[in-house]
Amino acid sequence: MNEPHKYSATDKMSDLICDNYSLLMVMSRFGLSLGFGDRSVKDVCEAQGVDYKTFLAVANFISHESYTYSGEEDDFSLTALMDYLKQAHAYFLDFNLPAIRRKLIEAIDCSGTEDVAFLILKFFDEYAKEVRRHMEYENQAVFTYVDGLLEGHLSDTYSIATFASHHNQIDRKLTELKNIIIKYYPEKENNNQLNAVLFDIFNCEQDLASHCQVEDFMFVPAVAQMERRLKNEHS
Repeated sequence: MNEPHKYSATDKMSDLICDNYSLLMVMSRFGLSLGFGDRSVKDVCEAQGVDYKTFLAVANFISHESYTYSGEEDDFSLTALMDYLKQAHAYFLDFNLPAIRRKLIEAIDCSGTEDVAFLILKFFDEYAKEVRRHMEYENQAVFTYVDGLLEGHLSDTYSIATFASHHNQIDRKLTELKNIIIKYYPEKENNNQLNAVLFDIFNCEQDLASHCQVEDFMFVPAVAQMERRLKNEHS
């Protein structure tokens, strides 16, 4: 990665969060808890058993710093990055999307004959299923493949290029859902609930887009580098 970075190991963790509150999600997915006082990023990570270089790599990337994978092994830990991605999947599938669905049901009127309300819920459910298929494939196929690479095993039938070529942007359908709600759901006397869930959908869309970018620009190049190294060792 190119120096200097926005955030460094000696920065206070609290300063990072105050500078960019979306890094709360990064912390959570690395398993970092709050209550770290004025300790530095490196001290907080090491105290909680997290690779600080990997945390910083993701934090800087999430904060819109331009990133090019250098191919250096000390850029970040592939194992730590994969754990982060797994935790992100669990967040979306087990917490975020179910929470949005509950709020949607509260916000839209499914008791009457409004076709738009049923369309919104049906569209969301189909989208959630698509996200689940996408992430469970990564959990079961891609991460299992990378675990094999980490143990020194190359595959004759699969490579990370196979995954990358089919890695669709799963945030795009949320754009369509937002448009349906914004343009076509009938106006009510009090739209606070609907506006709140729409805000959550905007955040989820941005979070998913950022997640996919971490996979595309950090995870995939690092795995490809490992594949090349193992091929050279086996040749």
